[in-house]
Amino acid sequence: MTITIFSARKIITMNPARSNTTHVAIRDGHVLGSGSLEELAGWGDYVLDETFKDKVIMPGLVEGHSHAMEGTLWKYTYVGFFDRMDPHGKVWSGVKAIGEVLARLKESEAKLSDPDAPLPAWSLDPIYFDNERVTRQDLDKVSETRPIGVMHASGHILNVNSKALELAGLLKTGIDHPGVPLGEDGLPTGELKGPDVMTPVGVHVGFDRDMLSCDEEGLIDFAKLCVRTGVTTATDLAARLPDDAVAMMSDVTGRDNYPARIVPLRFHHGVTPVDLIEHVLKLKELSSDRLRLGMIKVVVDGSIQGFSARIRWPGYYNGADNGLWYISPEQLREIINMSLEKGIHIHTHTNGDEATELVLDCMEEGLRQYPSLDHRFTLQHCQLADRAQFRRMAKLGMCVNLFANHHFYWGDEHYNLTVGPERALRMNACATALENAVPMAIHSDAPITPLGPLFTAWCAVNRLTASGRTQGESEKISVADALYAITLGAAYTLKLDGEIGSIETGKRADFAILEDDPESIAPEKLRDVKVWGTVQDGRIFSAADL
Repeated sequence: MTITIFSARKIITMNPARSNTTHVAIRDGHVLGSGSLEELAGWGDYVLDETFKDKVIMPGLVEGHSHAMEGTLWKYTYVGFFDRMDPHGKVWSGVKAIGEVLARLKESEAKLSDPDAPLPAWSLDPIYFDNERVTRQDLDKVSETRPIGVMHASGHILNVNSKALELAGLLKTGIDHPGVPLGEDGLPTGELKGPDVMTPVGVHVGFDRDMLSCDEEGLIDFAKLCVRTGVTTATDLAARLPDDAVAMMSDVTGRDNYPARIVPLRFHHGVTPVDLIEHVLKLKELSSDRLRLGMIKVVVDGSIQGFSARIRWPGYYNGADNGLWYISPEQLREIINMSLEKGIHIHTHTNGDEATELVLDCMEEGLRQYPSLDHRFTLQHCQLADRAQFRRMAKLGMCVNLFANHHFYWGDEHYNLTVGPERALRMNACATALENAVPMAIHSDAPITPLGPLFTAWCAVNRLTASGRTQGESEKISVADALYAITLGAAYTLKLDGEIGSIETGKRADFAILEDDPESIAPEKLRDVKVWGTVQDGRIFSAADL
């Protein structure tokens, strides 16, 4: 096979034996080595490619917690608070009040030719509207005859209008479910919390497929976002993965021009633990290079800004009721025990510290029965964990993937409203994780926040809120640690660190191509590093060509 040697202004390898070089040689989609041109010429005849001679190359960025459904969501109406770039590079302005949300929905509604077609939208965030809740009556102002559904930015709440409730058989009194708030008239307010109630209504409001799923066009568009942000490996961290979806994902990711490796995890909801384990074992056999299957995602609680996360005493700072359990302790124990026994890798969603405590308890019990030397079970989000819990994670051999972006997007609200000043300072405690030697990644949870590991690294390094305050000085980490977290750190949590995450002999030729040097730029400018594109398995993808 032909040897190609790429030259660069600088190569950041994440290999401590030679951390910075100027050339990298690849063959058959893998790295032969990185060093000087003279050294690499020893591999034999080569083609020198100077496409990146003025660029900075680093390992392909690894997004350890994202959802490919972001690609599909861009077919719907965006009503988020912050400006946001779509897969085609267009930046959509954020909406700053409920009135603006309704106005954008009306614009989209006017473009629908079918009078019965639903109107789906996404990324609503009422916490920025002084926590004024959107009601079915608000959405009825857009249309009383067309079903409307608006997904919250957290992904854990869905707002619908009266027509949607009617179609789902929920526009009635007498409903007694913690995820269905009722108004003074005894009818649902239109706000639905958790998958138990969101899923049956979602089919009527345009989320007619599994709300966590991605269609073919969406999977392609998601990969465009990956190229634009330097990502070569990304998770789809909660999917039901029925046969037709797996067949589609295998087909799309197997195409010669598909630029990313996708790692989907089977969501626990809606299936017994025994059936879940059986399904995951079958999925593992269907894995390919660019579609890695065979892991489980368990969601234990909801979201902090949605007040549906389970948090310990003294509860929410504003006095809101405690959140929701998405799984019973008995089911969680059974899934953990069977996964340890069968050698299946689990990632658990825990936003609140009460949810984290439950997982730690179940892991401790499970490991007594089924010891495992390298399970790498990963706590995802884990936003409110305290030092004692991080010490337990270390003892149990667990990893953590912290939601660093929360400092920016919801930090002020956490400080003032959800958990209060003291706990807000320790949220997403990256420094504490490193201090306790807990293997750590950081993430965006796209589409909850935009895909972009360099922005996530900036969040972990600077811990600035949207208002510009530093929140949690003691939990800041260095640029070097942040870059590790979005490369080898994330790869480790996926058990892929032997293949990706650094540029060294034998690893896959996955690179992020940058216009700027993240190691020399000022830490407060890290989010401004421009991405030229990616190299994935030795194939070049330019963001300008998307």
